[in-house]
Amino acid sequence: MSIEHWQALIDAEQAQADRRRGSPRPADGWTTHAQAFRADPRRVDDPLVNRLSQEVAPHQSLIDVGAGGGRLALPLALRCRRVIAVEPSPSMVAVLREQLSNFDIANVTVAASRWEDAEVEPADLVLCVHMLYTIRDIAPFVRKLEAHARERVLVVLFRDAPQARLDLLWERLHGEPRQSLPSLAEFQAVLRELGIEARTEALPPQPPRGFDSPADALRQLSRRLYAQSDDAKMQQLEQMLPENLEEKNGVFQLRGARDIGSALVWWRPTQSP
Repeated sequence: MSIEHWQALIDAEQAQADRRRGSPRPADGWTTHAQAFRADPRRVDDPLVNRLSQEVAPHQSLIDVGAGGGRLALPLALRCRRVIAVEPSPSMVAVLREQLSNFDIANVTVAASRWEDAEVEPADLVLCVHMLYTIRDIAPFVRKLEAHARERVLVVLFRDAPQARLDLLWERLHGEPRQSLPSLAEFQAVLRELGIEARTEALPPQPPRGFDSPADALRQLSRRLYAQSDDAKMQQLEQMLPENLEEKNGVFQLRGARDIGSALVWWRPTQSP
């Protein structure tokens, strides 16, 4: 039942999004903002990188499923023997390859593929960070994570549904509640249904992401709330923003936005590959 519930949540959210988008779903949803996923692999102020670095040893290999532009794959590659970065988005893969070249990192192999289709060798560790929320066929996806991990599978998920902080704006803009994607609690239930005994560790909460200006907030929020293709919705959102934004130290945030909680879920595979 937990797997069916997971699938039902995704079906409901995607049906609502398709209805509100007003245009066909793009083949590569990251095209317009993949560049924002660049990061210095040698940064020392990223709590998630610092925590995951504790799980990686110099002799180990790692698969990063949904590697994006390499925000985690690259810093972890500096700490282990080899990383296989699996990423299906062409725009993200372009950023990833540029970052590998820019920082002269040679121990990362890029698999430009969906995880479901990827043909990669097993590794000591398999990592999957903030990308399960829209994976409808969750059981075979998780089983493949497990089958490719010699030592541990590590998954990071938000505690609340992705973009839950936008629910109130969504309801005011569209006149209906936002359908939520599955997150941590639903994933834990799926693992129990699959007979996987996993441990969960709360990660330090992160401050909500802000905006550089009201114009930047309008640009980003209109995309996330599917208001870009509707002039009336854009006008309505623009009128709503002044009372829903507050400035803190030069950064604009949604009023009352809370810190973002996430968790590390990990387990040892029942059978070694």
